[in-house]
Amino acid sequence: MFTGIVEEMGEVVSLTQINDGWTLVVAADKVLEGSILGDSIAINGTCLTITAFEGNTMSFGLAPETLRKTSLGELTPGRRVNLERSVTPSTRMGGHFVQGHVDGMGKIVRFTPEEDSLWVEVETPADILKYIVPKGFIAVDGTSLTVVDVNETSFTFMLVAYTQEHIVIPSKKVGEHVNLEVDILGKYVERILAHKLQG
Repeated sequence: MFTGIVEEMGEVVSLTQINDGWTLVVAADKVLEGSILGDSIAINGTCLTITAFEGNTMSFGLAPETLRKTSLGELTPGRRVNLERSVTPSTRMGGHFVQGHVDGMGKIVRFTPEEDSLWVEVETPADILKYIVPKGFIAVDGTSLTVVDVNETSFTFMLVAYTQEHIVIPSKKVGEHVNLEVDILGKYVERILAHKLQG
């Protein structure tokens, strides 16, 4: 479980295929503190397990489903990624409950500056968009954000100046993908209602 409050931006060292699997190596600083083998780290919103340490780097294995559902397969050496350690009983819940289970990808279609803030519009498939509501929560590349508006094919959110400096989204280009995790409450409600209607 995570909060969607990014602790630091790490740097991709490598993404390599070894036999039938993929290994992602990320250099970090803060999230290394207190982390041990087997711990969960959210990388651009994707919950991954630490499999090795070497110096200031951590290694993670990527499953085929992870590569299908997320944008992690598009990472290249030198790219920055959002990092967050999993919550502890004493963690302040500054964002919202984020599982690190990415629902799918969206595509950045527009950046629009307004004073020192930045509007971001993300296009996403209908099967994800149906769970996104104005003023609701969403995790975009693991960052807890408030949805401002939703239309037929996309949604928007705004980044204040501080947030722009501490997450990877502003460094991306129009057309690039972001990982999306919607508020799980909507999915539970849908599931419950579906069973009631069937009954």
